[in-house]
Amino acid sequence: MYRQEQIKPYCQHEEKGKQMEQMFNTIAPTYDALNHRLSWNIDKYWRNKAISYLCQFQPKTILDVATGTGDFALLAARRITPDHILASDISEGMMDIGKQKADKEKLADIVSFQRQDCMSLDISNDNFDAVMSAFGIRNFPSLDKGLAEMCRVMKPGGHLVIIELTHPIAFPMKQLFNFYSHHVLPFVGRLISKDRNAYDYLTKTIDVFPQGEEMMHILKKAGFKEPRYKRLTFGICTMYMATK
Repeated sequence: MYRQEQIKPYCQHEEKGKQMEQMFNTIAPTYDALNHRLSWNIDKYWRNKAISYLCQFQPKTILDVATGTGDFALLAARRITPDHILASDISEGMMDIGKQKADKEKLADIVSFQRQDCMSLDISNDNFDAVMSAFGIRNFPSLDKGLAEMCRVMKPGGHLVIIELTHPIAFPMKQLFNFYSHHVLPFVGRLISKDRNAYDYLTKTIDVFPQGEEMMHILKKAGFKEPRYKRLTFGICTMYMATK
C-alpha cells in the first residue's frame, strides 16, 4: 500500500472510495473556481500540455478517468476532435457540472459522462485509443489497481497521459511550495469550499504521492510500456506518458 492510500479526508474506519465520493460531491460547486484560483490558472497550461501530447496521435476514442467537472475531457474534445470521449468519475455532483459545461459548449455529442468506479471499470478490454487523467490518480483507493484498469481498457498501441500534482525537489521552489501547500492552500480551501477536511487532505496526499522514477516502476507494474515523465512549472505538476 502506498502512503497516500492510507490518507482519508474524514475518518479512518470508513472505506476511502466512499469518502472520496462524499468529499467531491460536497466541494463540487466551488471546485473549478478554487482550482483555477489556487493554481493561479496554471492548471489550464498543464492540461493544454497534456492534450498537446495526445494531439500528435489523433485518438478517435478517449477515456478520461476521474474527470471531475470535465475540464480535461472538454479541452480534448475541442483540440483533438475525436469521435467520442467517455468522461468517468465516482462523483455525480462533479459530473453534473461537467454535463452543464458540455451542453453550453455544444460538446455533448462528443463527451458523455458516466459514473464509474476507477477500481473496477465497467468497460470491456482494449476499448480506447487513449486514456487520460488530470489530478485524479492521487485519490485512487489503490493506485496499482486503478492504473491496471486504465491499462486494461486501452487498445494495444494506445497512449496514456496523466498530469498530477507533485512536490518540487529543488531549492527554492521546494520551500516555497511547501509553505504555500501547507498554509495558504488549506486556509483558502476551507474558507471557500466550507469543507474543513478536503484541502488538508489534498496537501497531505501531495506530500507522499509517488513521483518521478518511482512512478515509472508503478506504471510498468500496471502493464504500461515505455513510461516517461516531464516535470512542469518547477515540478509542481508532473506529466506521465506511456503506451500499451
